[in-house]
Amino acid sequence: MSQSSTELPPRARRGVSDLFTAGGRLTTIPRKAARREQLLAHLTETLFAVDRDYAEPEVNELLLTVHEDCAALRRYLVIAGHLSRTRDGSGYRRVTTTR
Repeated sequence: MSQSSTELPPRARRGVSDLFTAGGRLTTIPRKAARREQLLAHLTETLFAVDRDYAEPEVNELLLTVHEDCAALRRYLVIAGHLSRTRDGSGYRRVTTTR
Protein backbone atom coordinates (compact mmCIF):
# COMPACT_ATOMS: atom_id res chain seq x y z
CA MET A 1 0.00 0.00 0.00
CA SER A 2 1.57 3.29 -1.07
CA GLN A 3 1.08 6.63 0.55
CA SER A 4 0.44 9.82 -1.34
CA SER A 5 2.66 12.80 -0.62
CA THR A 6 -0.13 14.38 1.42
CA GLU A 7 -0.05 11.43 3.84
CA LEU A 8 3.68 11.60 4.45
CA PRO A 9 4.98 13.28 7.59
CA PRO A 10 6.01 16.93 7.08
CA ARG A 11 9.75 16.12 7.25
CA ALA A 12 9.43 13.53 4.45
CA ARG A 13 7.57 15.81 2.05
CA ARG A 14 9.59 18.98 2.59
CA GLY A 15 11.55 20.37 -0.28
CA VAL A 16 15.25 20.90 -0.48
CA SER A 17 15.21 24.66 0.05
CA ASP A 18 16.46 24.26 3.63
CA LEU A 19 19.68 22.74 2.25
CA PHE A 20 20.63 25.99 0.51
CA THR A 21 21.74 29.40 1.70
CA ALA A 22 19.82 32.51 0.65
CA GLY A 23 22.49 32.92 -2.05
CA GLY A 24 21.69 29.53 -3.56
CA ARG A 25 24.73 27.64 -2.25
CA LEU A 26 24.38 24.16 -0.84
CA THR A 27 25.30 24.19 2.84
CA THR A 28 26.19 20.48 2.96
CA ILE A 29 25.67 17.26 1.04
CA PRO A 30 23.20 15.22 3.11
CA ARG A 31 24.56 12.01 4.63
CA LYS A 32 21.18 10.29 4.82
CA ALA A 33 20.50 8.51 1.56
CA ALA A 34 16.83 9.53 1.28
CA ARG A 35 17.59 13.20 1.85
CA ARG A 36 20.55 13.07 -0.56
CA GLU A 37 18.27 11.49 -3.18
CA GLN A 38 15.88 14.45 -2.83
CA LEU A 39 18.79 16.80 -3.40
CA LEU A 40 20.11 14.85 -6.39
CA ALA A 41 16.69 14.80 -8.05
CA HIS A 42 16.43 18.56 -7.51
CA LEU A 43 19.90 19.21 -8.95
CA THR A 44 19.17 17.01 -11.95
CA GLU A 45 15.97 18.85 -12.75
CA THR A 46 17.34 22.34 -12.21
CA LEU A 47 20.85 22.06 -13.66
CA PHE A 48 20.71 19.54 -16.51
CA ALA A 49 18.66 19.72 -19.70
CA VAL A 50 17.00 16.65 -21.16
CA ASP A 51 18.53 15.28 -24.39
CA ARG A 52 21.80 17.17 -24.07
CA ASP A 53 25.31 15.81 -23.75
CA TYR A 54 27.70 17.46 -21.30
CA ALA A 55 31.48 17.30 -21.18
CA GLU A 56 32.94 16.70 -17.71
CA PRO A 57 34.13 20.33 -17.36
CA GLU A 58 30.56 21.52 -18.09
CA VAL A 59 29.14 19.22 -15.41
CA ASN A 60 31.74 20.47 -12.96
CA GLU A 61 30.98 24.09 -13.79
CA LEU A 62 27.25 23.58 -13.20
CA LEU A 63 27.79 21.75 -9.93
CA LEU A 64 30.28 24.37 -8.71
CA THR A 65 27.46 26.92 -8.83
CA VAL A 66 25.93 25.15 -5.82
CA HIS A 67 28.83 23.45 -3.97
CA GLU A 68 32.63 23.34 -4.03
CA ASP A 69 32.79 19.51 -4.02
CA CYS A 70 31.62 19.02 -7.59
CA ALA A 71 33.39 15.64 -7.83
CA ALA A 72 31.33 14.18 -4.99
CA LEU A 73 28.08 15.55 -6.40
CA ARG A 74 28.94 14.28 -9.88
CA ARG A 75 29.73 10.82 -8.49
CA TYR A 76 26.50 10.72 -6.46
CA LEU A 77 24.48 11.75 -9.54
CA VAL A 78 25.98 8.92 -11.59
CA ILE A 79 25.67 6.28 -8.85
CA ALA A 80 22.05 7.25 -8.18
CA GLY A 81 21.25 6.98 -11.88
CA HIS A 82 20.44 10.64 -12.52
CA LEU A 83 23.33 11.09 -14.95
CA SER A 84 24.84 8.52 -17.26
CA ARG A 85 28.55 8.65 -18.04
CA THR A 86 30.46 7.53 -21.10
CA ARG A 87 32.86 4.67 -20.60
CA ASP A 88 35.88 6.98 -20.68
CA GLY A 89 34.26 9.44 -18.24
CA SER A 90 34.46 12.38 -20.61
CA GLY A 91 30.75 12.76 -21.32
CA TYR A 92 27.57 12.88 -19.26
CA ARG A 93 23.87 12.91 -20.02
CA ARG A 94 20.74 13.33 -17.92
CA VAL A 95 18.87 10.03 -17.54
CA THR A 96 15.19 10.39 -18.32
CA THR A 97 13.80 6.97 -17.46
CA THR A 98 11.06 6.88 -14.87
CA ARG A 99 11.94 5.29 -11.60
